[in-house]
Amino acid sequence: MNKLHYSPEALSDLDEIWACIFEELQNSTAAQNTVDGILDNIENLRKFSEMGAPLCSVIEVEGDYRFLVCGNYLAFYRVKGEEVNIDRILYGRRDYLRILFANSSEEAIK
Repeated sequence: MNKLHYSPEALSDLDEIWACIFEELQNSTAAQNTVDGILDNIENLRKFSEMGAPLCSVIEVEGDYRFLVCGNYLAFYRVKGEEVNIDRILYGRRDYLRILFANSSEEAIK
């Protein structure tokens, strides 16, 4: 069984998702259900680390990122042996490539 590791940015993303949904809907249950759904999807990576698509299959990009669709959100992760590193969890309509590669050169994204 794989081990999941969440980056500080991914944990912050989850907090931001909860806060945005709560602010928009004024409904803490909806916010919590959304975050729980995302976490449930990510939990499947413990058994099936390659269930998410390689990012390079949808855009020409360097690296070993994979992504998992979690409703309206995308979880970006990398697999190293039995370690699954969750790097970011972003809303699918955001410019997630710019966010994901904010510290990379323009050459990484084509």
